[in-house]
Amino acid sequence: MRLLNLYSKTFSQPFATFPSSPLNLKTMAGKCVLAPMVRTGELPTRLLALRYGADLVWGPETVDKGIIGTQRVVNSKINCIDFVKPQNGGQYDEKVIFRTYPTMEAGKLIFQLGTASPELAVEAAKIVVSDVAGIDVNSGCPKHFSIHSGMGAALLKNPDRLVDILTSLVTEVGVPNSVPISVKIRLLEPHSDTIGLVQRLCTTGISRVTVHCRTIPMRPREPAVRDVLSDIANVCREAGIECFANGDVDSRAHAEELIGKHGVDGCMIARAAETNPSVFLPGEKLPWLDVAKEYTRIAVEVDNHFPNIKFCLSHIIPGKTDLYPLISRSKTARQICEILEIPYEPPAPRLEENLDKAFGKAARAEMVGSKAVQKAKSSSTVKAAGGGDSVKHREKKRKERGVGLHSEITGILEQEPHQAAIIL
Repeated sequence: MRLLNLYSKTFSQPFATFPSSPLNLKTMAGKCVLAPMVRTGELPTRLLALRYGADLVWGPETVDKGIIGTQRVVNSKINCIDFVKPQNGGQYDEKVIFRTYPTMEAGKLIFQLGTASPELAVEAAKIVVSDVAGIDVNSGCPKHFSIHSGMGAALLKNPDRLVDILTSLVTEVGVPNSVPISVKIRLLEPHSDTIGLVQRLCTTGISRVTVHCRTIPMRPREPAVRDVLSDIANVCREAGIECFANGDVDSRAHAEELIGKHGVDGCMIARAAETNPSVFLPGEKLPWLDVAKEYTRIAVEVDNHFPNIKFCLSHIIPGKTDLYPLISRSKTARQICEILEIPYEPPAPRLEENLDKAFGKAARAEMVGSKAVQKAKSSSTVKAAGGGDSVKHREKKRKERGVGLHSEITGILEQEPHQAAIIL
């Protein structure tokens, strides 16, 4: 059964208004979670990780200024909540900055925030706080796009600023909304500096510290360093907050091993999950082809943008296989489905889209009282071209023939009664 067919409810309210288990930090001990990953951590990967057993999922880092100014929109087409922002002064379609699927992600989605400002961090967090299970500050990313603005790992060199950000988030967002605030860091050198930093972070009121067991200069190909992990876990335990470990964790079994060895409360999986999200299963991971097919089904169903589908599949499908170049050359999601030999089943069009195809946007908008169309019809350009009168003239002729728009819309609603509430 398809993912979205399992859930027909349209979520027009934030997570908090729906029945779901609140994030109880004490129940998170011993857990295995999906790490935040730019591009990879979009909705399809998160849903697939949850399906395979991830206990929590982190979204990709979203910069504070990126989420500020967005509008929360109910996407009834795919039962998602979208945070969208107009593009190029509103001349083009709105861009989805962040998307979540409440039915599966409620109580399990952590929003990772990129920020270097307490004020902007609070403003951004308030926008999404009702739709996520936690806010996590990224202070571990060493990439230039992050640190050049004072975000990410740059905050480790400015601990006063990091403490201010976390304290503000806890006070102004976390406590009022009963949502945990957390932070993800990297190791400092010498290791005693890491211990000192964690001790300071534990005074801010946060609920969790996640440690990426690499220093700032270290690259992913270099083995994770866990020499100081047990000491960090002890500091967190004494302060009454959680400690998660990240870096070279390759399966749930491996996570459980590290939890037992170092006394951490949980582990994040990043690159191993990027390659095969079924690593969250308690046993052996699934064959990559099965995972690739399931990922594609979900990605199509939630209307994920095509470049991201190709990007994620390029990590799931081994480069030396015959399928890899075929996927690389594909131009559409339909082509990918054909290559993988699975049905292409995109989300059903919303009623508005069916009306647009049947009558044109202007006619449909006229029936539902679109202000934009009314304004367009009254513009001097349209009047000069006879557009304003022609619509009225065509409608008059249609009514004279007894074929009004309303009767045709009613016909469509009879075919799709479950969508009638969308515009009526």
